[in-house]
Amino acid sequence: MWWVTSVAIAGHSMEPTLKSGEWWLVRKTKRVKPGQVVAFWEPGRIDLLAVKRIDRAVPGGWWVLGDNSDSSTDSRGFGAVEPTAVVGRLIWRLRTVG
Repeated sequence: MWWVTSVAIAGHSMEPTLKSGEWWLVRKTKRVKPGQVVAFWEPGRIDLLAVKRIDRAVPGGWWVLGDNSDSSTDSRGFGAVEPTAVVGRLIWRLRTVG
């Protein structure tokens, strides 16, 4: 079983922390906490693996926000992320494309 996977950053919602075109290593885990950047299946769009920062725990899951609030679709729009939707936390930048 693989304990890590990778994710490509697309868009500007996590700038300046993460930039579009970067690839990040994700440690698969359900043990996450506020302040960590996580990959999760976006509510209502199960085909979209999204990346945001955990803001806080709320009833029903995690409240997640993009670091660039002007360009972010996050919990303000889709609500809390269920713990089962969390894939893991970003741990290492692999490379930047472009």
